[in-house]
Amino acid sequence: MSQAHHTSPAGRADRPRRSYSLDGHRLEAAPIAPGLHIVSTPIGNLGDITLRALATLAAADLIACEDTRVTRKLLDRYAITAPLAPYHDHNAATARPKLLQKLAEGAAIALVSDAGTPLISDPGYKLVRAAQEAGHTVVATPGASSILAALTVAGLPTDAFFFAGFLPPKQAARRARIAELARAPATLVVFETGPRLAETLADLAAAFGEREAAVCRELTKLHEEVRRGPLATLSRESVEQETRGEFVLVIAPPMAAAQPSEDDADALLRAALARTSLKDAVGEVAVATGLPRRMLYQRALALAEEKRREAE
Repeated sequence: MSQAHHTSPAGRADRPRRSYSLDGHRLEAAPIAPGLHIVSTPIGNLGDITLRALATLAAADLIACEDTRVTRKLLDRYAITAPLAPYHDHNAATARPKLLQKLAEGAAIALVSDAGTPLISDPGYKLVRAAQEAGHTVVATPGASSILAALTVAGLPTDAFFFAGFLPPKQAARRARIAELARAPATLVVFETGPRLAETLADLAAAFGEREAAVCRELTKLHEEVRRGPLATLSRESVEQETRGEFVLVIAPPMAAAQPSEDDADALLRAALARTSLKDAVGEVAVATGLPRRMLYQRALALAEEKRREAE
């Protein structure tokens, strides 16, 4: 069915045609279907926007974004006039019902993050889940991702990778999380801020030894930098390196090692159960150790029961 035939109580069919500018040419944006459109935006270089993303943003009834000032710069570059609405960690609980109401009225809403692909380290997944549960269409408009960009230039294995997001800011929690990730049989990708970069690299070097890694900064921008080497070397160098902005760290997988013992698995399960659900704890430890999920699930149930009896 043609997207142009979609209408809504608000009269979408009567809405003026929207457009965007590309290389000095004004292009008309064809109407898009009602629903939630997940639109990837550039991670730095505004020229990395896709043609489909431009057309989607221009045609949207509303663009939900983390920071309207950041998204406005992108829209101004391409002369897009669609209205903006903030949607971020601090207002998601109140903003989400309003966005869902607009979807119920037949609106086409584009969801973007400040940079890259939405739902990566932002609250977007809750909106996606709520929209799907309400029966609304959710459409992906793929594009730039700092995770994939870093993987492609790191020079490390890409056949299997594990994205761990931002590590905890406090040292004790960060070291505990790094210990859980140490056995993950995949290339590890994490985000980190400049002020914490040196401490995080030092903790990674202490836990992972001389694994190869890459420190990626300002990807796709004028001063893009990728430093490669053993973790300990990168840790020492980071003390004197530029630390503005956010970094993507890519760490090589561990060398083949002996199967972890039952005591090792129990220790990891206890640490994970202390901060997350049983299901998620089992999943994390399975990734970290390579042990069968069924066996870990039985151990987790036993540990949870043991903890319950101790509390009585």
